[in-house]
Amino acid sequence: MPTLHRHEEEKFFVNTEGRKEPVPSIHDPPTRELSVVVPSYNEEDRLPLMMDEALNYLEKRQKRHPSFTYEVIVVDDGSKDQTTKVAMKYCKKYGSDKVRVLSLVKNRGKGGAVRMGVFSSRGKKILMADADGATKFEDIEKVEEGLKNLQPWPNQMAISCGSRAHLEKDSIAKRSYFRTLLMYGFHFLVWFLCVKEIRDTQCGFKLLTREAALRTFSTLHIERWAFDVELLYIAQHLRIPVAEVAVNWTEIEGSKLVPFWSWLQMGRDLLFIRLRYMTGAWQLETRKCN
Repeated sequence: MPTLHRHEEEKFFVNTEGRKEPVPSIHDPPTRELSVVVPSYNEEDRLPLMMDEALNYLEKRQKRHPSFTYEVIVVDDGSKDQTTKVAMKYCKKYGSDKVRVLSLVKNRGKGGAVRMGVFSSRGKKILMADADGATKFEDIEKVEEGLKNLQPWPNQMAISCGSRAHLEKDSIAKRSYFRTLLMYGFHFLVWFLCVKEIRDTQCGFKLLTREAALRTFSTLHIERWAFDVELLYIAQHLRIPVAEVAVNWTEIEGSKLVPFWSWLQMGRDLLFIRLRYMTGAWQLETRKCN
């Protein structure tokens, strides 16, 4: 099992007074209802729209239900732009108890960034949400309903995935033949090699119970785009119930996904996932973050 290493600078977040505070641990008891983990790489332009929408929703919900508590963790994945500076503006506006910025020393990949955020979270439930705001944040209520419908949760573990599968026909009409071919090829590999029950594994809007997040992310190896597939592959083999829920989604310009090379890398990672678990090179075990 590979060791999860956290650089010294990644063991702290900076509060509104500019002081360093140690990050919490996923192994600690939860102290918030919801943690929102936002992986961000060079997102200075797209992040504000997403943060405005998310925090507006979360603040209104807290006013309606004072017992509802939340945190938003922006994980700057080694950005070369002003992503951290932009995120810190929200930290100063809402306070570091509600908005926290975790800056990674170097780029780990989307999966690596999400995992670092998950391991630093305090929520009973943990939502993964993309920095581009492609999914309407209010659709959290849909994935929450999906999670609720899975009860009773075995060992308090369950996952609810936002899905764009219902939008596939419209997206095909707007895509080139080559990109459509790549999409179908990737979907086939996911189905054939790894995950058969979920149609859209790649939507970045997923809600997990704290126990499910600990169990799956502790076992996760893939740190780049195909990490969602491994996450669901692990859940499938551990018999963690998973719901797939249709969400509103809009394509936002500025994607970091390079069509051909990213799909090639993901295809390679899918083969790694299947072969390494089959051969026992990777084990379905829980490990702690150092």
